[in-house]
Amino acid sequence: MQDQQPNASSPLQSLRPDSPARLREHYANVVLPVWRGPGFNATLGLAYEAVAPDDHAPQPPKRYRAMACARQLFVFSEAGDLTHAATLFESLRHYFQDKRNGGWFYSVDASGAPLERHKDLYTHAFVIFACAAYAKRSGSAHALALLDETSRLIEARFSSGGDLLNAVLAEDFGATLETPLQNPLMHLAEAWLAAREATGEFAYDKRLALLARSVADAFVHEPSGSIAELPMGAPGNRLEPGHQFEWYFLAMGSGHAAFEAAGLNAGLARAFDFAQRHGVDRETGGVCAALDETGRVIDGTQRIWAQTEYLRALATRGDQVAQPIERFAARFLHERGWVECRSAQGEITRAEMPSTTPYHLATSYAALPTR
Repeated sequence: MQDQQPNASSPLQSLRPDSPARLREHYANVVLPVWRGPGFNATLGLAYEAVAPDDHAPQPPKRYRAMACARQLFVFSEAGDLTHAATLFESLRHYFQDKRNGGWFYSVDASGAPLERHKDLYTHAFVIFACAAYAKRSGSAHALALLDETSRLIEARFSSGGDLLNAVLAEDFGATLETPLQNPLMHLAEAWLAAREATGEFAYDKRLALLARSVADAFVHEPSGSIAELPMGAPGNRLEPGHQFEWYFLAMGSGHAAFEAAGLNAGLARAFDFAQRHGVDRETGGVCAALDETGRVIDGTQRIWAQTEYLRALATRGDQVAQPIERFAARFLHERGWVECRSAQGEITRAEMPSTTPYHLATSYAALPTR
């Protein structure tokens, strides 16, 4: 597939190519309008899962995920579009809340009926995260109640018998379908940081302290300080550079005492260096998907979310971001949106634009310098 290049009238050309303002202008003028317009199913009140990169035609809907709805709720809450955010909040509650068993369904079908009914920690974390953003912006008492209710449910139902939390449970929480994984726990940390900020409740400090300790005990790869995808010792484990950068931001960017007390901060400083040394292409700045425990690239795919986490971590560490921004914009943004995935050789391997990606753009750009 041919790369799509910005034309002379593109918002990408209106500011310096290494300017954070350039990224924010593209986001406001190109990205967000897609999800208010052609990317939004106004009949259901849900964003389509993905749109085409050229004409923004929605991909034929097979399902709508609660996590995707929650990410869109976060995006439009942070953008200050509370009218659209209110629609998404009502859709989240209407379609995905399991009134019988509690918690949140993973997905609904094209007509809005529950489809994948299992209970997924990753999804529940994003519900908390989105409700915190919406409550902070709108003052919604319903959103505050839901983030509290969901946090309590996670503690009560997702426990693995120790401090760690299971990743996936059956619809009625009666069976464990997936044992603890790094990624849902990381996003739960992100969610509880947001909930702490939105509510001011000290209960989230205790939750974060327990979560950070459990991750430190089970997932840290001591030689590099990296946080692995599976508990250490599990077969087929891997280290994802994007997640090292994401954890670095959550711990260092938040300054929350839970991460330092758990011993994560020093390790994450080493993990940043490890991920940058082995997982970032020196010529292009592209961040690969996965390394083994020695630092060998085992998946060279460059996904846009990992690039945004690299930018955010660089800014958090106080590094210069001008050149990384210019490289990122040239390789991953165009006048109609963005490139979701490239191969290690630079070929576009996923062209459609998912509704989940604006969350990554928004969180990254918010951490960059103002100019």
